[in-house]
Amino acid sequence: MTDNPAVDTPRPDWAAIDDAVRRARLDSPVLTLDLDLLEHNIADLRRRASGVPIRVASKSLRVRSIIDDVLSRDGYAGVLAFDVAEAHWLATESGVSDVLLGYPTAKKEALATLFADELACRRVTLLVDDVAQLDLVDAVLPPAKRPVVRVAIDLDASLRAVGGRVHLGVRRSPIHSVDQATALARTIVGRDGFALVGVMSYEAQVAGLGNDVDGKFAMNTAVSAIQAVSMTEIRHRRGKVISALREIANLEFVNAGGTGSLEETAKDKSVTDIAAGSGLFGGHLFDNYRHFRPAPAMAFGLDVLRRPDDEIVTCAGGGWIASGPPAQDRLPKPVWPEGLEYISTESAGEVQTPLTGAAARGLSVGDRVWFRHTKSGEVAERAARVALIKRDSSGVADVVDVVPTYRGEGKCFL
Repeated sequence: MTDNPAVDTPRPDWAAIDDAVRRARLDSPVLTLDLDLLEHNIADLRRRASGVPIRVASKSLRVRSIIDDVLSRDGYAGVLAFDVAEAHWLATESGVSDVLLGYPTAKKEALATLFADELACRRVTLLVDDVAQLDLVDAVLPPAKRPVVRVAIDLDASLRAVGGRVHLGVRRSPIHSVDQATALARTIVGRDGFALVGVMSYEAQVAGLGNDVDGKFAMNTAVSAIQAVSMTEIRHRRGKVISALREIANLEFVNAGGTGSLEETAKDKSVTDIAAGSGLFGGHLFDNYRHFRPAPAMAFGLDVLRRPDDEIVTCAGGGWIASGPPAQDRLPKPVWPEGLEYISTESAGEVQTPLTGAAARGLSVGDRVWFRHTKSGEVAERAARVALIKRDSSGVADVVDVVPTYRGEGKCFL
């Protein structure tokens, strides 16, 4: 293996994928998952985690059969869910015994349904960072009328510099210091009907921020420096918090990290599992990291419907935009045929997407253009099924199965 992840990462054969989908007579928009590239990503994430179990971040996949498959592999254990009804579903329909909800919830109907299911209550852990969230649970059902509710504290992992006047990271939990964490922990263990079983912290300024963006040398240098400082700070602070909390409660897990920070988070001795999801499918936002490069396992194909002129083709759909600050890097990336780009006045459209470039001259109505998604589970919210692609010993690609996304199973959580 070389020191250059871009060289070591296998690449898809777009022409073979396009041919396999056409032979399977799958209409567009068609979402595909290259199983060989997924295998590479599963192994590479495990390598980068250095033996620390990986908790699958479901929001980045949203394909239950794939989540189940990944959880069956060595090095993977548990799910980080994004919605309480989703957590309940995975704990029962998929039988996942350890589901941590990665965000607090105020969904009273979904909570009531969860509390009526004792098995799910034993498997699902709610996330809290405020006493008001405990009050909300009690308002749904008082302790005497429900099972004990498992909860974890969300510890803010952002870097606060210049006396707290500079905030680097995401705006999530208000629980930042040892004193804040222990105060909340004592409140939890002092209330009937709750069990404090874990801690979560997400160092987004490291895990979710690229440090090798093309043409951005100064920015990359600054980001790398900030990330190094941030990881040193959070390892020190998180270690102190966890040590203090273990004096108050019997913690079963300490979750942290993300796809972009596996190596660094694994060095934190207080962490028992690391969350990762985006690195399994390999959205193009993760091409911008110096220390790893996931294989682009997932893609989607759109039909060419029009040819406004010799230099432009128009595809059906395309506006599958990722979350985050609105910018070009949140758009799907046209990758095949090579040489296509968006028109600045229209970009990726909800119903149609015009593309221009040298490759447009060779495309006809009915041809297919292939795109990579940006980051996470945005594609699964737009497609009901995923075509699984596998190559045989001679390199010929075939659709070996078609499986539903969350949407294909009739689920719309957020």
